[in-house]
Amino acid sequence: MFQRILAIIQKELIQAKRDRVTLAVMLSMPLLQLILFGYAISTNVRHIPMVVVDQSLDQQSRSYIAAMVNSGYFDVVETQPDQAGAVAAIDSGSVEAGLVIPPDFTDHVQRGDAQVLILVDGSDLFTSQSAYNAANIIGEQQAIQVLTEENQTQSPTGISLPALDAHIRVLYNPDLKDLWFIIPGMAALLLQTQTIVLTAVAVVREREVGTIEQILVTPIRPFELMIGKIIPYLFIAMINMLSVLAIGVFWFQVPFQGSFWLFISLAFIYVFSGLGLGLLISTVSQNQRQAQQLFMLVEMVGMVLGGFIFPRYTMPKVIQWVGDIFPLTYFVPISRGIITKGVGFSVVAGQVGALVLYVVIVMSLATLSFRKRLE
Repeated sequence: MFQRILAIIQKELIQAKRDRVTLAVMLSMPLLQLILFGYAISTNVRHIPMVVVDQSLDQQSRSYIAAMVNSGYFDVVETQPDQAGAVAAIDSGSVEAGLVIPPDFTDHVQRGDAQVLILVDGSDLFTSQSAYNAANIIGEQQAIQVLTEENQTQSPTGISLPALDAHIRVLYNPDLKDLWFIIPGMAALLLQTQTIVLTAVAVVREREVGTIEQILVTPIRPFELMIGKIIPYLFIAMINMLSVLAIGVFWFQVPFQGSFWLFISLAFIYVFSGLGLGLLISTVSQNQRQAQQLFMLVEMVGMVLGGFIFPRYTMPKVIQWVGDIFPLTYFVPISRGIITKGVGFSVVAGQVGALVLYVVIVMSLATLSFRKRLE
């Protein structure tokens, strides 16, 4: 019995040694994931990009802004003249929070009735929670430190009260409901999973069962073969997308704020990009096991680096560049922007352009890889 088991062990070791690509993927995957996730995963979100509307432009307003920045939770990356401009900046995704300081801020501080407005993007889970908590702390503690003693009022009990009241408004999800965060991002993630897995074994399966030779004797070109492989799965992926969207809106009662047809149109491009990535995986894989391992690597890394769970602005630039190779990175802002924020095409045009370019690149790479295999 032991000899038979030993013989099987030897066979598997020899087979693994011969399939060096699969062995390299198996050995490098845990190390690669640990390095990437170690830099990307962070539940304590800091350096939140913030837009400032300082209508007072005095010493007290600058002190309050400095308190926000010195806390380490906020970075001022943009200024706007009014509240509407701050909301537009949050809608575009260029910032995640906004600070609005009204005129005559110093006079109100001296009278003890000063107020500021802090706007928080409620479409991102960790950002909204961290920004909300940090704004409360700064409003109650750190902002008081920049106020002088004569700019504070005394309560009847003799307890020192701050002369500043910070109003925090969470946009798009004022009650911080978890499903309102999850559903738009989950729709994007499920679409990527479905599209990649549908085509990840398409070409390699043909090669393993021997039908690829029958296809090669036909006058079909490599690009035509790639398109023919994608089209049937395109309809399946779109049906899955509509099902996910319907369940989220009608079953879980997640409000759909934007244009449904705009979302469908952009989801079509996104589905095409995922199918193209799966086809690229299929063309570079030697067998179905390699294709499955590459799919799992792409899916896991893409989920973390694509902004579905953790905000990308907290990641190092190198890690952000790695995340750019996944279509999820471009569609998560589109999905959250249209579903949660109700934005139009002009706001997500940058992500759409990147997604279209992604489709062209990934389809070209898949075609070139397939042609190289033929040669």
